[in-house]
Amino acid sequence: QVQLVESGGGLVQAGGSLRLSCAASGSIFTINTMGWYRQAPRKQRELVARITSGGSTNYADSVKGRFTISRDNAKNTVYLQMNSLKPEDTAVYYCNLENVRGNARNTYWGQGTRVTVSS
Repeated sequence: QVQLVESGGGLVQAGGSLRLSCAASGSIFTINTMGWYRQAPRKQRELVARITSGGSTNYADSVKGRFTISRDNAKNTVYLQMNSLKPEDTAVYYCNLENVRGNARNTYWGQGTRVTVSS
């Protein structure tokens, strides 16, 4: 069982920055992927960024060059540095962790943290 707690959301003006954090606890496997997803009103939840336990990353095209995902294994924490924020980035951001062992996959979600970017 894994628990995820997000923090760092808030209100920011366009062009500003925020840093989201997600602290994980529980049964975290050696091989895993952590990521950030977001969901805006009346839209589907979408992937923002992911990072594997090996350090490989991928980003949504809409955030490339502006957002950076990183992780600190000692703290079991993943971060999302968001720069040059746009009103279109407004959403609830959810932390995700996927444990991997053989062919098994177990996925966990945080409760979300709200990001509002004003124009």
